[in-house]
Amino acid sequence: MITHNFKYELKILLRNKWLLLLFFTILTIILFAGYNGKVKVNKRIADIEAINNSVKKKDQKMLQVLDSIEKGHKTSNNSWAAPTRPMHIGYSFPRVVAMPPQSLAFIATGQSDLFTHYVQPKAYGDSFLFNYAELTNPIQLLFGSFDLSFVIIYILPLIIIAFSYNIFSSEKEAGSLKLLASQPLSIFTWIVQKIGIRFIWLTISTLLILTITFAINKFDFYSYFTVYINTLLLITAYILFWFAMVFLINILINNSAKNAVSLLAIWVFIILIIPAVIGQLGNTFYPIPSRTKLISEIREVKEEISKKQDEILDSYLRDHPEYASNNTSTNYSFWHKYMASQNLVEEELKPLIDTYDIQLENQQNWVQNWQYTSPAIILQQALNDITGTSSLHYQNFREQAGAFSKQWRNFFVPLLYKNKKFSTKLYYKLPTFKYKVSDSSSLLIKLISLIVFSLFFVSIAWWLFKRKLKKGTLINY
Repeated sequence: MITHNFKYELKILLRNKWLLLLFFTILTIILFAGYNGKVKVNKRIADIEAINNSVKKKDQKMLQVLDSIEKGHKTSNNSWAAPTRPMHIGYSFPRVVAMPPQSLAFIATGQSDLFTHYVQPKAYGDSFLFNYAELTNPIQLLFGSFDLSFVIIYILPLIIIAFSYNIFSSEKEAGSLKLLASQPLSIFTWIVQKIGIRFIWLTISTLLILTITFAINKFDFYSYFTVYINTLLLITAYILFWFAMVFLINILINNSAKNAVSLLAIWVFIILIIPAVIGQLGNTFYPIPSRTKLISEIREVKEEISKKQDEILDSYLRDHPEYASNNTSTNYSFWHKYMASQNLVEEELKPLIDTYDIQLENQQNWVQNWQYTSPAIILQQALNDITGTSSLHYQNFREQAGAFSKQWRNFFVPLLYKNKKFSTKLYYKLPTFKYKVSDSSSLLIKLISLIVFSLFFVSIAWWLFKRKLKKGTLINY
């Protein structure tokens, strides 16, 4: 019966040009979405390379001047801008703290259009005041990015609905269901095979085109084969869920027009309403304090501390006698007072900054906990994890940037207080940053969740089928 069903379905689909239309529709939108995502990734790489090249050129000029000074030659630089001054190097020659894109970043834009991918910590300034926001067209933020995740999560279910919304009801409306019921076969097995064949065709077409897209975008299958397989498994499970939903509605309603309307309503509810409600509730329960107010309060605290910098410096030197000068007539500069007060500033502001970070973390945890109410959120979160564009990845980058900012500042503290000059030898000891990819949340749990959703709705469909068959309402109107 499976062979007969397969031949029959294939003949119907080819006769209606459905297979060709389906294949070329998916081919067009997936290839374009893949290209669109790759363009954004290339721009991100180009931006990071450009700032790195700018730093290298600037460093080369500085090293030339530094080499001339070390050889005893005179230079045209002002004394305050001399490269032998450690704090001038710490402020004017910062390193690049960058978050390079991961191998599959072209799949999902995620949070990457909201946040910048590099910062440059300086000896002067606070890491918690870094501006990580990226300037983006608000219209694009409203409608989202046309990337592969958008196609898979939003458009693919619509194709599935259009492809299969009347797969059972059309047989009933055409009167052929009664003829089938008179044959020695199981109607339930027949409908499962019928919808299963379409699921296989659509899944193979989608995965094949995705693989072609990966190859075009120069994805390294050898190095990231596990990531590739995980991505395909998640997408397959998501497609299975929507076919399970179509199967349920065909059994439950069994009217082509009502099937289409019901499935579109379910699409809106699962993909648009549930994520919007969860996001809004997260903002309501865990509102993030105004950043403008936060900056204003930080400035007030720093202004209070700046008035006591002389006292703070004395206290700092008592705690760090290795930095104290034996010469009582030593005049301490702005930099001495500033560096001494930074630890106190961070201690005073920690509760304030923690309030901001805790609320942000609570919002993220809220979404993580409620993601299992919608397969669309599950897949979006999974793809963001795989591509390294989730909010957790950018939060982790912010923490790494803050840690490097302290490391950069602390490198110059001994040089400042011991009145040491910066040299070519010290240049090669400057701290450098290397981004560490944060661990993604368990993809297996997300995959199992999508499969459980599918099995749940198939089970309901089976129960409804048995009930309708017993009542005699499955075939007759």
